[in-house]
Amino acid sequence: MRILIAEDEISTAKALKVLLEKSGYAVDIVHNGNEAWDYISSGAYDGIILDIMMPGMSGMDVLVKIRKQKMNTPVLMLTAKAELEDRIEGLESGADDYLPKPFATRELVARLKALLRRGDRYMDTVLQIGNLLLDGNRFEMSVHDQNERLTNKEYQLMELFVRHPGMVFSTEHLMETIWGYDSESDIGVVWTHIGFVRKKLRHLKADVEIKTIRGAGYSLEVNRC
Repeated sequence: MRILIAEDEISTAKALKVLLEKSGYAVDIVHNGNEAWDYISSGAYDGIILDIMMPGMSGMDVLVKIRKQKMNTPVLMLTAKAELEDRIEGLESGADDYLPKPFATRELVARLKALLRRGDRYMDTVLQIGNLLLDGNRFEMSVHDQNERLTNKEYQLMELFVRHPGMVFSTEHLMETIWGYDSESDIGVVWTHIGFVRKKLRHLKADVEIKTIRGAGYSLEVNRC
């Protein structure tokens, strides 16, 4: 699942990014309201962490634009303001939850997970296709009593493929979705990780395969006997 962090305190944003990536999320970060809206308008996010006090467009203004566009993406507001009136304004403007600074990082992750469970985009953390199980709690995939651990990016790739079997994803789309718009990684990192995942699928003797669609991209398909 893909999360946007809009936070003008760079160190805080980076720390949250690391924390959420360890929890299995793909994360983009921006540091002002105008950038936040540019990213959000792409419609690519399952959840948004939005600081109220940002340069350019305020977090509250961004939130109002989100809801005016009928986007139902869950939004968790962050702010140094703790007054009751500010919390009420955020909630009445369409925020799903409100967390004043300073906050415990474990609480933020728990609140975000709760929002994603309640949202229209909530999905199970254990998925199955063919004889393969993909477990988002353990970051592993298994066939019968055999299992393989997955790295963060490997898991995100497999989650995307398993949720959309048969759909063809271009290398560029995978790069943007998993590594993010501002990633400094070379696009070859996609090919490398797909190679790693394919090796693990073969080791498990899974009846699913990531196939290369010439000139188009990659697709996860079940091998029928």
